[in-house]
Amino acid sequence: MQNNSTKTKEMFIVRALEKILADKDIRRSHHSQLKKSCDTALEQIKAELINAGQIAEGNELPCAALPLPKNDAASIINAETYFLPFELACKSRSPRIVVTALDCLQKLIAYGHLTGAIQDSANPGHLLIDRIVITIYGCFNGPQTDEGVQLQIIKALLTVVTSQHVEIHEFTLLQAVRTCYDIYLSSRNLVNQTTARATLTQMLNVIFARMENQVYEVPPPPSTTTTTINGSIASPEGNGEDLTTTATTTTTVVTESSDSDEAIASELLAEIITAAFNEAMKEQSSDSELAEIEGSVNGNGSVDSSHSDHDSVELHSENDAIVTAKFTHILQKDAFLVFRALCKLSMKPLPEGQPDPKSHELRSKVLSLHLLLLILQNAGPVFRSNEMFVMAIKQYLCVALSNNGVSLVAEVFELSLSIFVALLSNFKVHLKRQIEVFFKEIFLNILEANSSSFEHKWMVIQALTRICADAQSVVDIYVNYDCDFSAANLFERLVNDLSKIAQGRQALELGANPMQEKSMRKRGLECLVSILKCMVEWSKDLYVNPNMPANALQVQAIQSPTSTMQETQLGDNVDALSAHNSSLRSTHGGSSHSLNSYGSVKNQELLDLPEALEERKMRKEVMETGIELFNRKPQKGVQFLQEKQLLGSSPTDIARWLHDDDRLDKTVIGNYLGENDDHSKEVMCAYIDAFDFRQLEVVAALRILLEEFRLPGEAQKIDRLMEKFASRYCECNPQNQLFQSADTVYVLAFSIIMLTTDLHSPQVKHKMTKEQYIKMNRGISDSKDDLPEEYLSSIYDEIAEHEIKMKNNTTMLMAPKPSGKQPFITEKRRKLLWNMEMEVISLTATNLMQSVSHVKSPFTSAKHLEHVRPMFKMAWTPFLAAFSVGLQVCDDPEIATLCLDGIRCAIRIACIFHMSLERDAYVQALARFTLLNANSPINEMKAKNIDTIKTLIMVAHTDGNYLGSSWLDIVKCISQLELAQLIGTGVRPQFLSGAQTTLKDTLNPSVKEHIGETSSQSVVVAVDRIFTGSMRLDGDAIVDFVKALCQVSVDELQQTQPRMFSLQKIVEISYYNMERIRLQWSRIWQVLGEHFNTVGCNSNEEIAFFALDSLRQLSMKFMEKGEFSNFRFQKDFLRPFEHIMKKNNSPAIRDMVVRCIAQMVNSQAHNIRSGWKNIFSIFHLAAGDHEEPIVELAFQTTGKIIGDLYRRQFAVMVDSFQDSVKCLSEFACNARFPDTSMEAIRLVRNCAQCVHDAPQLFAEHAGMENDASVAEEDRVWVRGWFPMLFSLSCVVNRCKLDVRTRGLTVLFEIVKTHGDSFKPNWWKDLFNVIFRIFDNMKLPEHVTEKSEWMTTTCNHALYAIIDVFTQYFDVLGHLLLEELFAQLHWCVQQNNEQLARSGTNCLENLVISNGFKFNEVTWDKTCQCILDIFNATLPKELLSWRPSKGNEPQLQLQHQLPRRASSTVHSTPLEAHNSFEGLHIKCVVQLELIQTMDNIVFFPATSRKEDAETLAQAAADLTGRQTQQQLQLDCQREEQGMYGYLRTRQLFTLAECLMQSHRFAKRFNADQDQRNLLWRAGFKGTVKPNLLKQETASLACVLRIFFKMYSDENRRSDWPGIEQELVQVSKEALAYYLSLQSEAHRDAWTSLLLLILTRLLKMTDARFATHVSNYYSLLCEMMCFDLKPELRSVLRRVFMRIGPVFNIMNVNVK
Repeated sequence: MQNNSTKTKEMFIVRALEKILADKDIRRSHHSQLKKSCDTALEQIKAELINAGQIAEGNELPCAALPLPKNDAASIINAETYFLPFELACKSRSPRIVVTALDCLQKLIAYGHLTGAIQDSANPGHLLIDRIVITIYGCFNGPQTDEGVQLQIIKALLTVVTSQHVEIHEFTLLQAVRTCYDIYLSSRNLVNQTTARATLTQMLNVIFARMENQVYEVPPPPSTTTTTINGSIASPEGNGEDLTTTATTTTTVVTESSDSDEAIASELLAEIITAAFNEAMKEQSSDSELAEIEGSVNGNGSVDSSHSDHDSVELHSENDAIVTAKFTHILQKDAFLVFRALCKLSMKPLPEGQPDPKSHELRSKVLSLHLLLLILQNAGPVFRSNEMFVMAIKQYLCVALSNNGVSLVAEVFELSLSIFVALLSNFKVHLKRQIEVFFKEIFLNILEANSSSFEHKWMVIQALTRICADAQSVVDIYVNYDCDFSAANLFERLVNDLSKIAQGRQALELGANPMQEKSMRKRGLECLVSILKCMVEWSKDLYVNPNMPANALQVQAIQSPTSTMQETQLGDNVDALSAHNSSLRSTHGGSSHSLNSYGSVKNQELLDLPEALEERKMRKEVMETGIELFNRKPQKGVQFLQEKQLLGSSPTDIARWLHDDDRLDKTVIGNYLGENDDHSKEVMCAYIDAFDFRQLEVVAALRILLEEFRLPGEAQKIDRLMEKFASRYCECNPQNQLFQSADTVYVLAFSIIMLTTDLHSPQVKHKMTKEQYIKMNRGISDSKDDLPEEYLSSIYDEIAEHEIKMKNNTTMLMAPKPSGKQPFITEKRRKLLWNMEMEVISLTATNLMQSVSHVKSPFTSAKHLEHVRPMFKMAWTPFLAAFSVGLQVCDDPEIATLCLDGIRCAIRIACIFHMSLERDAYVQALARFTLLNANSPINEMKAKNIDTIKTLIMVAHTDGNYLGSSWLDIVKCISQLELAQLIGTGVRPQFLSGAQTTLKDTLNPSVKEHIGETSSQSVVVAVDRIFTGSMRLDGDAIVDFVKALCQVSVDELQQTQPRMFSLQKIVEISYYNMERIRLQWSRIWQVLGEHFNTVGCNSNEEIAFFALDSLRQLSMKFMEKGEFSNFRFQKDFLRPFEHIMKKNNSPAIRDMVVRCIAQMVNSQAHNIRSGWKNIFSIFHLAAGDHEEPIVELAFQTTGKIIGDLYRRQFAVMVDSFQDSVKCLSEFACNARFPDTSMEAIRLVRNCAQCVHDAPQLFAEHAGMENDASVAEEDRVWVRGWFPMLFSLSCVVNRCKLDVRTRGLTVLFEIVKTHGDSFKPNWWKDLFNVIFRIFDNMKLPEHVTEKSEWMTTTCNHALYAIIDVFTQYFDVLGHLLLEELFAQLHWCVQQNNEQLARSGTNCLENLVISNGFKFNEVTWDKTCQCILDIFNATLPKELLSWRPSKGNEPQLQLQHQLPRRASSTVHSTPLEAHNSFEGLHIKCVVQLELIQTMDNIVFFPATSRKEDAETLAQAAADLTGRQTQQQLQLDCQREEQGMYGYLRTRQLFTLAECLMQSHRFAKRFNADQDQRNLLWRAGFKGTVKPNLLKQETASLACVLRIFFKMYSDENRRSDWPGIEQELVQVSKEALAYYLSLQSEAHRDAWTSLLLLILTRLLKMTDARFATHVSNYYSLLCEMMCFDLKPELRSVLRRVFMRIGPVFNIMNVNVK
């Protein structure tokens, strides 16, 4: 190996030396030393070749092409020998010799034969390679250097820098780069220039790539770093060595030193140096590299050795030692030095005026910027994160940029912008304040300035296009600036400015031509769209595309050219994921990157919380409002901010705020501080006290003060300020000998201000001279000496040279803008203004950059998706303005596409974040530009409108889930689109608004074409896709979509020429969405059902038919799905049929509804569940129809359901049972079809059987509506029996006689048949219903049906009720007897004889049938009932009735008989007739009641038989025959009737009733005048009215009761009372008989007397004696009358009995 390498190396050297020696110039005397050294070298080589040959013999190693001669001893020993001739050759003035030497050196280095890694004997402390490089770049002597030599130098230096065998660092490396830079600038040969530039690019790539790669080659442990630092500091001469030559050497060093004291010391040293460095760097910066490079560029190009020495010293100065301490490797320091040098080069100012493009200064600046851009664009993780590089960027590059960023040279300006974009993408984390300055002072100022040139604006827009394409940058700008309390609102300003540009507002002012104006607008729009796309990209994880299958939900955001979101999307709000974030980032960036790049940000991660940022943003907005208010009215501004707790209340707090906040108007601050009130004075004192004037001259102190605010114009205000200033100045400088007191300073300060105004104000024509100024200030000092003249003179000079003025305030810069639309006068004037403005911007930006170069501001890297919401909320209006104007004004397809893209993105963002106001605004804007609105002129349709239509359809397709109420605008447009398609195809031109003729023919051809395009396949398919895609919308979205569609459909149908487009679509989407989960479907149907309700009732039958038919098809499909129990989806679904049936009066439509339902029942009965309710409801409505086919079909189907389906599937139909019986009752009540009615009642009976057979079904199926509170055992009643019986009661109440009789029969049949299963509470409910049958009689008197009703139905019902009571008395007795008595009481009071009789008969039947079951209480109630009826039916008006004779007698009568006033007077014959009828009925009832009572107590017909028997007995007595049989009958009779069950008191009560009735009758019969009056008035026809029967029957009954009790052994204890009553009654009766005048009347009493006397005879002697002694005189009187024979016979027997009883005689009476 050594053999080969030696040979190859020596071949190069020999040839080169020989070539040099062969050159003709070598003979010249000044080349003698060169010639000599060449000869010496050749001889040595010859000697070496011999040795090499010997070595070659023993060498068995294989041969490599160009092996590395690192350990070649000969090479090391002879390197210097070889190098000397070349060094001398390079210093030769012969270009050919120099080229040969350089070429050989380049090859030796390239092939690794010359490494120079040994100490340089001539220059201890440096390596030989340093000398070699100095030799190479020493060959360049400025512009006059030979072009061949220049090229060779470039090649050699490139080889040195890029070679793997050679290592150069620090100053040497810097010089190599510098030389190439110089050659590029100085060379006149274009090839050399290009080569030099390419070489520089390659060198920089290698230098920075090596630095980055070094991190990966050797991962150094912590102690390695320390050792390296230690080495680099402690042994400066070792700096040039490669510290990572081999891994082994490094490791060895570490092992040896890790435990030693030196290692510990070196670590401490490193820490101390780091701390010292931070301080030192703030004040000290090295300009050595700059000086050398610029020296060579601008000087004569000669390089002398003093330069080298100076550089060597400079490289090892203290500063660079500290610099080294900050790097973990020498390669980092190399890169840093190169970078810093380029930054300083770029800062060199250009000469005044327009620079020459070929001038050195401009080319140098452009090249340095190009190279910086290259470095920044390729920046790796080490560069991006190392503190030193960040520091260099801040201190040098950013300041350079602030200068170049406002350059009038387009190329420089453009490069600055590119560098800024690179900084923003790679270094924003470290450059928060710098980015703000650049944006605020340069970018946005240029965009906003009216005078800036089109070129500048254009370039700024280009740069913004790149920035706006990166989502991370866009969101970061918002989060870090707009949400930062102290930063400017960059994002807001940027969007507003871009919006103005996109609207083309500044085109006129710029003086741009139309083409430029259009391209500028396009760029503005591109930026805006880019920003929106970034927002969409950022928040894409929140977006769900309805058209993606659920398992592959790859969110497809609107495509954006960035992919920077990948890592930030991983973790939203989750700590674990954010940890993953950082690890993911670090894998992209290497170890240093992950350690340092986000080091400063790490602890600020919390700032990214969207809620906190939003809150801070709100506070900032409040602050800005306060500042704006302050700038107008300072006192109010301060007060406002204090109220909002953003400003402290103390003067110190206010003063600090005035100092710190740059946004405050300096003039306003001045005025505020100068005010005369106490508060302002306190603030002013605190404000001036905050300044530090120590060690300052008065002028300097005054400058500092007046930089901060503009001095007010009023002398008093200035006076107050200067007074305080003087006081503060003296306070800060107590040692100052010049001023004895503050007064002197005060006067001097005042005079300085006057001088400034005088010298620098354009209004002052005659300026003050120095002498005048000095004279003015004489005598102001308190001491006897005036202020020194030299001192005053220096003040004058300083003020004359430099006016005292405020710091530039950026907010003030932007203020003076020309109002209105006035263009600039000339282009020349505009340029002049722009140049002036650029100078101001540049100065401000540079000052600000320098002031923030050492500031560390924490930068928040945005991660949360939520940030987009407030961003969009803030910026949506300018976006909308830009896109609307773009669409409105321009017909350019590109602009239209951009605007539509932007609107689409904006809608997406508004949708994702549920910002309904913003979403609606954008969708409405889009809808407006489709020209499809009802009021838009469709004949102006252009290509952009067609594109808008397509965009709108696309939005509907992709963002349907989020559109909410905005669907309405979209669906409206789709509806109108169909109209446009009809017009476009010429089908229905009449739809064009106001079109009388076929307007299509009058349209211009392009419009025809565009309208025609609405029918294109792509549009039709896209629209169709919206409807087919509706099945993929989520639950809320589909409801919104359906609502919108229904609303549009209503509008379509209300037009003069109704359309059914939307209605058809509604049917379609119903089909598509029917497979949704029931929960969603029911919400959809809630809306659709309402719509079908409306449409089904449309007056246009065609529309209603279509709706019904659609509804039928949908229902059939829906029914196929079936339904589980307790659900109500079918019920909801079928409700529209019900509604249409109810509201639509068209027979055809109603018939159609019934047919639809009948078909459904026939085909889908097995699937119907909750739908039965609706079906019966519809048939219920049909049942009342007038049309026979409707009623017939409905009844036929109902019959089938009850007859057939109830038998098969009653269990699933239980829930609708109530509806079915209601429906049947409705059929029964339709009077037009009596056959149907009868059949319906028959079906009810079938229903009863169903209920009876399956009562448990009703308990199991708890209906969902009202049954929750019903006990399980009552459900069969509530849902089965009761509705059915109630429906029958309705039939009874509503129908004609035959039907209601049938209904009543069936009702009681059911009750009697199934009543044994009824519970007590059920009976109560039932009788409430049954008693309501009688309510019909509460109709007014004149209703003709009333009497028929009473005579028939009520009669029937009463008897049926009594039957039921009798059958179920055990249950009903205690439950309902009182109610029944009340009902009977009510019946007998009615003006219907039949009913009144029935009432009493029923009472009788009830008591006779059930009396033996009555207890005492029941009997009490019964007696009370009878008593009440008696009292109520006593015809008392008979005694007081008078015919009407005019008003006066009437009044008189009323006065006389107030209680009977209402019935005393009858004014008309009709009323008299009605009254008589009522009285007649009462009389009848009285008789009936007496009979009833008789029957109850004894037995039906007992009394009549007894009377007959008594008579017969008396007759027999006449003849003297009496049979045994009669006595037996008498005994049998005793056992019948209810007498035995009644208590004595109850019997007394009954007797009392009868006696009242009897006495009333007697009174009436005795009143002859009243009877004659009534007779004449026509009461009771032709016969004179009397109450004989009532009189006799009532008394007979009383007597029987008393006689019965009197002979009842069980009542022995009551006999005395009974006897008393009996005596009283009998006595009264006999006395009355004696008073009777009329023969007929006496005849009527015969039976009564017979009864008394016969019973008297049957008594025991003792009783007989008691009684007869009471009646004796009366009996004697009776003898005088002409009595009937029977009576006389009985009377005879009485008298006969008296004899023996009273011992008058002893004869037995027979």
